[in-house]
Amino acid sequence: MNAVFAILAVQALLGGFDNLWHHELHAKLPQRRAARRELALHAAREAIYGVVFLALAWAQWHGAFALLLGALLLVEVVITLADFLEEDRSRRLPPFERVLHTVLALTYGLFLAVLAPHLVDWARQPTGVAWTPHGVVSLAFSACAAGVAAWSVRNAIAVRALGRVVVAASEPPSRADRIRPAVLVTGATGFVGAALVEQLRRDGRRVIVLARDLLQARALFGADAWVIDRLDDIPSETAVDAIVNLAGARVLGHPWTRTRRAVLQRSRTEVTAAVVGLMRRLQHPPRVLVSASAVGFYGATPGGAFDPCDERAPARPGQFQSDLCAAIEHEARRAEALGVRVVRMRFGVVLGRGDGAWPMLALSARLGFGAVLGSGRQPAPWIHLDDAVGLIRFALADAGLAGAVNAVAPGTPSQEAFARALAASFGRGVHLRVPHAVLRRTLGEMAELLLEGQNAVPAAALAAGYRYRHPVLEKALAALARPPSQAGGGRPDPAVL
Repeated sequence: MNAVFAILAVQALLGGFDNLWHHELHAKLPQRRAARRELALHAAREAIYGVVFLALAWAQWHGAFALLLGALLLVEVVITLADFLEEDRSRRLPPFERVLHTVLALTYGLFLAVLAPHLVDWARQPTGVAWTPHGVVSLAFSACAAGVAAWSVRNAIAVRALGRVVVAASEPPSRADRIRPAVLVTGATGFVGAALVEQLRRDGRRVIVLARDLLQARALFGADAWVIDRLDDIPSETAVDAIVNLAGARVLGHPWTRTRRAVLQRSRTEVTAAVVGLMRRLQHPPRVLVSASAVGFYGATPGGAFDPCDERAPARPGQFQSDLCAAIEHEARRAEALGVRVVRMRFGVVLGRGDGAWPMLALSARLGFGAVLGSGRQPAPWIHLDDAVGLIRFALADAGLAGAVNAVAPGTPSQEAFARALAASFGRGVHLRVPHAVLRRTLGEMAELLLEGQNAVPAAALAAGYRYRHPVLEKALAALARPPSQAGGGRPDPAVL
């Protein structure tokens, strides 16, 4: 059985890495409605692995029990094949994930081949269970069984929470539909974009979605939105009333190597330039472009400086985050020459359930790992998801709003105050402190996002009359910490938007 245990251990390590790295951190399957069927298959497969780990750890299964165990292993093969088909239907796998899934399938085949002689031998014996512990191996496999069983339950809960999703093909609109005013949203499968599209569709607006992954977007939005992966697919006679440009790779996550910086800049400036190119091609340019930027436009403020900066504050050339935001906004402003009203939305950290920064921060706070970063004096500009979407919709509707808009809540806290408020929302305290040098050594220049901040003031939004749904940090965090059924919410007040 040593070969069986060795192969199963490799399978456990590869499978755990795949679940954590691909399914949880990158694809974020438990938060994606389009992944409901895939999660159901994962839950079933993980439940089977839990049984297999526990069964082989402590006993030999003879007679009918051996046949039952063999049947369970074959069911796992069927589930894996179904999972391959579902992945091809619902999302585009990155190359490394596809290779890893292939390796896992081959490893599982090797596991079955090595285990088969033992199962045949067990099946020939009288039905019964022979207690056969294997020392440390039994304990390790029991831990694996508990882990995959917990993951199975977690995925099953996510399946129930996500509800039923019907994937429908997205057909190009008819000529009659093309003259109906539409809102084009880029980056629509992202955290803010998905929430925005949901509200626009609920309001009866026609929505065009630009997405890199057509399968994911179609599964997410169904037939109510026209999903495309090229702006060239939009005919020039299409009535695009407004454009919301939210496209871009995640800034926080990968180290800011030269290659990563190029990816971050291209993913934003090239899409923005393509959007402006579409405007030139349309017979009637849209009346407004809302283009996402960030408060990183104002650069890092050394020493935890808390000087307020409204939309008139300048950029800080030479700092990557400032140069990146300035480049995005420069491309967006080209639309002004076409007579388009341009709103450059400079977002702080967006807080909401399901994605973004809050889920991971909340998990750390719940476990008592909330921490002060560096001095803790650096500003931590934030905005609730409801207000991030609300400000975009406000900008679409208010013909007098143009230029830069700081999309942050009033009253920026320090990072230490933010960490303590987050911990307090779960009845916890903050007892950890991560030194400045540790973050710098670990994250390099990207540590600026955590160690420096901008005391951005939403002067333009307040002057235009926007009313925040969540202006106070403590109340916003308390609402997020409560179960969704108790947190209130629902459709935003029309007077706000």
